Amino acid sequence: MRVPQWLRSKKLWRRVATVVIVGVVGVLFTLALVENWAQVREQDLSFSWLWIVAIVLFAAAVPLSGVLWAAIVNRLSEPGLHVSVRDGVMVHSASWLLKYIPGQVGSLVNKVMWGAKQGFSRALIVITFIYENVFLQVASIVPSAIILLVVAGPDAFALDGLTIVLAIAAAGLLVVVLTPPLFRRVLDVVSRRAIKRDLPPAYFLPVTASAGFILAFTLPRVVNAFGFVAVVASFRPIEPSDWALLSAAYVLAGAIGILAVFVPSGLGVREGVLAVCLVAGGFTIAESIVAAILARLLSTAADAVVAMLYGSLRALSKKDS
Repeated sequence: MRVPQWLRSKKLWRRVATVVIVGVVGVLFTLALVENWAQVREQDLSFSWLWIVAIVLFAAAVPLSGVLWAAIVNRLSEPGLHVSVRDGVMVHSASWLLKYIPGQVGSLVNKVMWGAKQGFSRALIVITFIYENVFLQVASIVPSAIILLVVAGPDAFALDGLTIVLAIAAAGLLVVVLTPPLFRRVLDVVSRRAIKRDLPPAYFLPVTASAGFILAFTLPRVVNAFGFVAVVASFRPIEPSDWALLSAAYVLAGAIGILAVFVPSGLGVREGVLAVCLVAGGFTIAESIVAAILARLLSTAADAVVAMLYGSLRALSKKDS
């Protein structure tokens, strides 16, 4: 029997996957919220200046990542082509705001279109986008998984299983990235589908450069982590010993949210993982739910700051042209 054309639509199934994932996570999160509503209401959510601190830190991580992406482009680009810090921050900020389109399609297309106007090849921009995301995931998952395994202890079997799987996957990805011949083979498979040809050897970073960029991409993760520490400190006292757990939980949840490509901005997925990590680390369910929801609200406010930054840089760019 022939399958109807509409059932073979990839776009349809992506939308179905998005609805299912968001629905399941939303239902589970809502049930936890309802069951612990009395405890949630007891949390002090009056305005705190730490919210401003968190918004600034969440927003600051975006241009910092933009600087790193521009550095990758400059490292791989041909002589005569260069991305300024301002352009790198501007383009990356726009791509960041397009994360609400599932699959990061909008983020990639924005960079490719900008690169074409500046004379950069599509293949170059695509591989820098891949490098950026690979470096981000490795820098996020490996240290966070190790910290959570140590902090959560042997009793958090579900969390241990999750972090072990992610750590192994990230370690495997790290090995691939730091093995140029293997990484080239993997990317050639992708490029043959995306741009119908193999990538030039000049578009691959040497091992030392890849390792350096992985370390550099921990910086925006650390900034984000400090932002989340400010979020939690705004409604409950925290000890210095809590910083590692809070930082690792938020960074890991953010990385998993990015991996949930069918969900816009990891909506719901990030909050669910974050709550699980915090509970495993000793926080109450009510505190974990409040922290996850408040972090989402403040990070969304930070996106508004990023949008203003993008608008300002774009205005300056037009003025100078």
